[in-house]
Amino acid sequence: MATVVVAAVVAEAENARLAALPALGASYSFRRPYRSQTFREQARFGALEIVADHYLYARGERARELALLAEHFRLIPHALELSLGSADGIDADYLRALAGLIASVRAPWWSEHIAFTRAGGIRIGHLAPLPFTHEALDVVARNVTRVRETIGTPLLLENIACALAFPGAQMREEDFLCALVERTGCGLLLDVANLHANALNLGYDPLEFIASLPPESVVQVHVAGGEWIGKEYVDGHARSVPEAVWELAERVCKRFAVKAIVVERDENLPHFEELLAEVERAHAIGARYGRWP
Repeated sequence: MATVVVAAVVAEAENARLAALPALGASYSFRRPYRSQTFREQARFGALEIVADHYLYARGERARELALLAEHFRLIPHALELSLGSADGIDADYLRALAGLIASVRAPWWSEHIAFTRAGGIRIGHLAPLPFTHEALDVVARNVTRVRETIGTPLLLENIACALAFPGAQMREEDFLCALVERTGCGLLLDVANLHANALNLGYDPLEFIASLPPESVVQVHVAGGEWIGKEYVDGHARSVPEAVWELAERVCKRFAVKAIVVERDENLPHFEELLAEVERAHAIGARYGRWP
């Protein structure tokens, strides 16, 4: 009984910590080709998401760019290679570098994917999905605990796109996320573009997925555009955000106290004005539900 009470107290404290995070509004995941326009339009962005791996060992021009960004924007580092799902644990050198970056930019929070990018000491070069098993849940929870011993800044965990259902699952993805939130006290970065892709490819209802998540869990949202390649919908971050993804973002902002929406675009970069219009649409969605002014 005492253990249950302690867990409840800890969960309540973590929820309060997430609720106290600042509302940053809408922005985009910074890309260097947009650098000059981004600084000219800096008043439009409450914060910028940066890919942490672009700056982990920054020297010269990269280091100067990071310092300039940190001087003018609140930065939200988004990591790619921590490999929270790796059974062989966390790379200590990578973790130290990541901790240094997050501290240097005074980030309000940061994020990483629920995935693995390393197995047996070998980097596999992409975000690989986890089997939704109790063993995988234990691995991620253990790795998150290790990470949070080093990085005190709040961590958000992001769902990834997966074209195929992993065999041997013992629970649904949304149940896995709920259990992970409860075990770790972390919030979620809910990527509704990934959710949209998975719903199309795996044949489930994304609204049921959203409704199953704890009300206090979602802190940030990603939106992006994908495309059909043959019979598979690929979340390539290479197209404008489709209406179905905007609708999911709307549902999420209605249900959760979202603190930020970030537009992602990695390829086929549009004119900055087109990207800015998507950021403004994201801002309007959050404002409609009172998530920010």
